[in-house]
Amino acid sequence: MTRRSSKTPLFEPGLIPVPGGLLDWKDARHFDRWQDLLCVECGAPTPMRSHHGEPVHKTCAEDWITAHPVEARLGRFASDAQPKRQRDDDHA
Repeated sequence: MTRRSSKTPLFEPGLIPVPGGLLDWKDARHFDRWQDLLCVECGAPTPMRSHHGEPVHKTCAEDWITAHPVEARLGRFASDAQPKRQRDDDHA
């Protein structure tokens, strides 16, 4: 199994959830429809990918954040970046 050597995310990550929180992985780029790879945490096959391209189940990533709250702040696993809100200040 190969692991990405680059620390550069494949696409922009967002916030890191608090330990016990849930990741927001709605972006389709988290899902590889062509190939299952072994999860870096549990070793079972998964089509899911982190922002850095690591094969990992979303629940395994959430469990890792809970078990490693200090290291989680470094951004190994994060939620998707939320789009900026469009403010319409033209209220009557």
